Amino acid sequence: MTTRFSLIFFLVAALFSLALLAQGTKTYKEPKFDFDWSNPTVYPDRIILNISEDPAHSANITWRTSTKIKSGVIEYTEASADPRFIMNAFRLAATSTSFQSPEIEENKVKSIYHSISLKNLKPATTYAYRVGDSERWSEWFQFTTASEKAEEKFSFLYVGDAQNYILELWSRLIREGFKTAPDAKFFIHAGDLVNNAHREQQWHEWFTAGGFIHSMIPSMPTPGNHEYQPKSPSEEASKYRSLSVQWNPQFNLPENGPKGLEETTYFVDYQDARIISLNSNVELERQAEWLDSLLSKTTKKWIILTYHHPMYSASSGRDNPKIREIWKPIFDKYHVDLALQGHDHSYARGRVSPGENLLEGVNLRDQTGTVYVVSVSGGKMYEVGGDWDEFGAQKERSGGNTQLFQVITIEGDRLLFESYTAIGELYDSFELIKTPNGPNKFIELRANAIPERVNTKK
Repeated sequence: MTTRFSLIFFLVAALFSLALLAQGTKTYKEPKFDFDWSNPTVYPDRIILNISEDPAHSANITWRTSTKIKSGVIEYTEASADPRFIMNAFRLAATSTSFQSPEIEENKVKSIYHSISLKNLKPATTYAYRVGDSERWSEWFQFTTASEKAEEKFSFLYVGDAQNYILELWSRLIREGFKTAPDAKFFIHAGDLVNNAHREQQWHEWFTAGGFIHSMIPSMPTPGNHEYQPKSPSEEASKYRSLSVQWNPQFNLPENGPKGLEETTYFVDYQDARIISLNSNVELERQAEWLDSLLSKTTKKWIILTYHHPMYSASSGRDNPKIREIWKPIFDKYHVDLALQGHDHSYARGRVSPGENLLEGVNLRDQTGTVYVVSVSGGKMYEVGGDWDEFGAQKERSGGNTQLFQVITIEGDRLLFESYTAIGELYDSFELIKTPNGPNKFIELRANAIPERVNTKK
């Protein structure tokens, strides 16, 4: 009887397992990261090329090691096809800073961050560099400086929130972006790079997911609300939200913004475009004054802004009226061309148009003011929603449950915007054409509707 019972039990269990395989798994098991997974070693890691204030003549680089490496150096030179270019490398000492935050429970890692700014570089030139401590070195990386020719064509990448499932799912997105636009000149990250501002493991996921891409395409990050969190879980500390303790050590960004907001509010002039990062988390009024003054002096043809919280939300119940009240008049005053945003974990694109201009039909060729885009690159999704009409704008494209990256190309009077999925499919596209007098000409390149689905949240 016992043998017969065991046989029956085995057959039932086997049939049950086959049934589960036929149905597929219904639960997702997240990977486990051991506590020491994100610990630094004596070898350079988290090597990142940061956007600089003058990308035609300078480049900023940071990396990390364990505390055993007290100082860092960089070797760099003009790259060539002949591998003997390495014999011509210049060596410079980096600024090395100890990093530890014992007061933060989720961040007890001790490390050294090394940072350097390369100056007096030649425009439109490919350079190679490696970092280390004179004995332990990274591989050689390459990057190309901006051209001094204002009208020369260039492209850059833009993504919304990485935030969740960073190593699991954001990795495929950023790598597909690199595959689609390998010659992109910089990479805009519109906030919420991680979910928990001070957590070392998540920052390690972000750097690991991007890998060598971070080391070859300059990053231009702007902080999201998830880059601002209390340093302590205590009730008193919860009243205060601090910028990620890793932000300033690991990014070496322009310090040309308002005092106290350096490396979160800043601008870059790339050929004939002024690209501006705003910090939508704090001090909106003071940034508005700075932005007004900054835009009143620029002669650049294109003005592109990036910040985290959308002027017009892509999801219901997430409106940001204060940002619209304080910043939008300045956007309108100086005819900002494009606003690149995150936060809402879905996709939306629309615009504000002047006067009686109509926004109807297919293959539109009409005038437009600022085009606003909200996008998401990570694996966490929200429901699509939000009514732009009541706030004076029209949403022309929206969708959800889709990881996206954007390629933006500027050449003279033409700006081409393309949004792609994580599997490389074109999702949305339009052009802006500069006119001699008056607003931009808007050309819809892909207006077919994609069904909006109810999305899931983590």
